[in-house]
Amino acid sequence: MLPKKNRAVTKEVDKIFKQGRIVHSPSLTLRYLKTDKNESKISFIAPKNIAKSAVKRNLLRRRGYNSLKKNINLLPFPIIGAFILKKYEDDLLILENEIKSLLNKIN
Repeated sequence: MLPKKNRAVTKEVDKIFKQGRIVHSPSLTLRYLKTDKNESKISFIAPKNIAKSAVKRNLLRRRGYNSLKKNINLLPFPIIGAFILKKYEDDLLILENEIKSLLNKIN
């Protein structure tokens, strides 16, 4: 899981949704803003239409954070971002590959 200092809070996510740029993949959407701070802050959002149970949504978020932790060094510059899940993915490798591709797209 990402350290708390690298996770975006609600105010930052609201700002991302109002002003941020968007990048899509088949099962994820990345909304982000460039920041002038030294650290990137990223969150994962699993809406109720993906999984009704809070337990499943939290599991998806934790899987996303773990996959991102492995690929955080692919960020070319500090960002504030939010990954929004579009569909339920059981396979962790698919999620990792999509995160890699989205991070490469913003380069």
